[in-house]
Amino acid sequence: MGAEAPGSGPALRELVREAEISLLECKVCFERFGHRQQRRPRNLPCGHVVCLACVAALAHPRTLALECPFCRRACRGCDTSDCLPVLHLLELLGSALRTAPAAHCAAPCGPGALTCHHTFGGWGTLVNPTGLALCPKTGRVVVVHDGRRRVKIFDSGGGCAHQFGEKGDAAQDIRYPLDVTVTNDCHVVVTDAGDRSIKVFDFFGQIKLVIGGQFSLPWGVETTPQNGVVVTDAEAGSLHLLEVDFPEGVLRRTERLQAHLCNPRGVAVSWLTGAIAVLERPLALEPGACSTTVKVFNATMQLIGQVDTFGLSLFFPSKITASAVTFDHQGNVIVADTSSQAVLCLGKPEEFPVLKPIITHGLSHPVALTFTKENALLVLDSAAHSIKVYKVDWA
Repeated sequence: MGAEAPGSGPALRELVREAEISLLECKVCFERFGHRQQRRPRNLPCGHVVCLACVAALAHPRTLALECPFCRRACRGCDTSDCLPVLHLLELLGSALRTAPAAHCAAPCGPGALTCHHTFGGWGTLVNPTGLALCPKTGRVVVVHDGRRRVKIFDSGGGCAHQFGEKGDAAQDIRYPLDVTVTNDCHVVVTDAGDRSIKVFDFFGQIKLVIGGQFSLPWGVETTPQNGVVVTDAEAGSLHLLEVDFPEGVLRRTERLQAHLCNPRGVAVSWLTGAIAVLERPLALEPGACSTTVKVFNATMQLIGQVDTFGLSLFFPSKITASAVTFDHQGNVIVADTSSQAVLCLGKPEEFPVLKPIITHGLSHPVALTFTKENALLVLDSAAHSIKVYKVDWA
């Protein structure tokens, strides 16, 4: 049996991919570090590493003062230094990195696998994003985050088209957004944990309606095919349907669809079947313990599928902690997993669980998912402060 050629082993390919994602990429501009001047990795005094181009962009032109974009510690641009470990790693993996694109294509994902085609956002453009939605008419991407203006709208190319929702304590302001959806008539609905309300804006940012006093902690929100809005209440353990006259800004009716849920957070609606998936996060009995449950109800709110962390562990070798849920165009349940930084397909609810990983590399902390009309999957990665666009690779 012949020896394996250098650089061709699966273990090395895995190492190269992890190094590229975790160590060899500036987490501010998402450009790969290199020996050239603008992309040289620089140590900040706090220990975080960014490229020299980002140090120059962040520093004041005269005083050279800057803040670390990660921990906010103040420093001066002239106090930075080359990050020798990263430079040494670049040299060590130089030959492997040159062959990495071919190795990536040869990774055991198979035909039809999802691969990342585009990334946008990034630190500064987005700050600790929590929710993601797609406008059904315009195809624009709406994200809620911790910036000065809490709602940011991106065009199809990833450029910022508009932003609104001031950070503040007024009724029309947004204190702490958790999730967002866009209705069929292009109204933006945000769950605000700061004042425990639901806020409705038109697509240009004008406040239309504030629904307060009805929820203990509104969390997940999603639009139904009938242009209703379903909302989870994490503290009350319930799921609600809101019927709203969005142009007039009037709440017509509220219906509690489910009670006795266990800390429900994410919610998704299948436009194919009308099924509703709810992501529960039971309170941990022990410090550090974490469990999640995915429950799927049909259009008449009968439970048709359920699986939890323990059940999934019987089919998957590592622990799964679901952080987001959505449906694909075939009615399959798709979840984001923060434990393995992956996206998994659980199959159709009546087949639970048919576990199939569809994204296994390139994510740090996925917190929201949605599919476009063209069947691209958008993943909101809160650790990278960015949206990553995955498409089927038929090659």
